[in-house]
Amino acid sequence: MRPDPRRRADYLGLREALGDRLLPVLVAAMSFLAALAMAGALASATLAAHWQGDAATELTIQVPQPQAPDAANNGPRLDAVLNALKATPEVADPQVMSAQSVSALISPWLGVDPAQIGLPLPAVISARWTGANPPDALGPALAQLSPGTLVQTGALWAGRVAALTTSLQACAAAILVIVALVAAAVVAVATRSGLAQRRETITLVHGLGALDGDIAGRFAARITLLTFAGSAAGAVLALPVLAWLAALAAPFAGPAQIGDVYNLPPALMFALPGLPAAAAAIGWGTAQLTVRGWLRNLS
Repeated sequence: MRPDPRRRADYLGLREALGDRLLPVLVAAMSFLAALAMAGALASATLAAHWQGDAATELTIQVPQPQAPDAANNGPRLDAVLNALKATPEVADPQVMSAQSVSALISPWLGVDPAQIGLPLPAVISARWTGANPPDALGPALAQLSPGTLVQTGALWAGRVAALTTSLQACAAAILVIVALVAAAVVAVATRSGLAQRRETITLVHGLGALDGDIAGRFAARITLLTFAGSAAGAVLALPVLAWLAALAAPFAGPAQIGDVYNLPPALMFALPGLPAAAAAIGWGTAQLTVRGWLRNLS
């Protein structure tokens, strides 16, 4: 039986020194965490863009004393404000909230039903702003028709969502950096362990004239294969978990996304295949640096 030429070429015995169990498992776990971090960053950005678009266009108009005469004494204030909103091209779908809905919104803050304490409630109108510029002039215009009318936009909430998204993405980036550093440390430890196990063989081969680059290349090739395999396994294992998390987050992405189990961001589907390549690059570079540094100390 002829020996496998690939095994004959393993004159350093790296298949024994660098086993194919512990290192791939550790790299798979780190790749799994990296996939979750990337998914969190991309999903938060997608949801934030959706929420910011909705919040920034929402209008809430409060009309105090809605049944009192308007400034021109032509009818109730509520009717004057509602007609003005309908006549404004940039305002879409103005709707008057029912008294029960307004009471339900205020009750958690008061602790009781406002009707029980005789608290006069303003009329609330919800609408959407479709204009290219902010609705800064809308409030003063409505206040001329109905004194005391307030117009609130979702710009404040949109800014808070943007700040939250930025912090989540920063956390995800920090996690990715930590995972990469830990992966490099694990590879370095595994490489030094392999060097220690094959010290006599490496010393003999190096003394016979083997180049540092050749020895480092042998280690780097073995480490690259192990890290690539482990990272690929971790990315594959992360897919069902990501699909489950996407299904849980689907209601927050809008009605069109509900029921789509694999509602993963397209950018994530392109980034996941890059994890094994990144892990292999980290493994190759770390192994090269570790072996070359060890050989310099040896000489």
